[in-house]
Amino acid sequence: MRNEENNENEGRNNRRSFDNNRERGERGERGMKIRSNYFLPKPIKPGDIIEVEIEAIASQGDGIAKKDGFVIFVKGAKNGEKLKIRITEVKARFGIGEIVKE
Repeated sequence: MRNEENNENEGRNNRRSFDNNRERGERGERGMKIRSNYFLPKPIKPGDIIEVEIEAIASQGDGIAKKDGFVIFVKGAKNGEKLKIRITEVKARFGIGEIVKE
């Protein structure tokens, strides 16, 4: 019984302690990571119509395109397609677009 308690305590003591200047980025007061690109201006905005090439397919089946390195998910797109899309939503790290019917 005593041996089990010692093993538990050793596990706790061996865990990596975190400080404010971690390798993976800084943490705010509540432990949230604040990424520098979160507040940067986005290369797209809702309503924009742009031409993109689908570079890959996401796990949910959406096409993945990029505009100046900014990821855009396009529902119903196939890998390798070049098409016009309308941006419907812009989040901090990605955008969502729909195919424009011509």
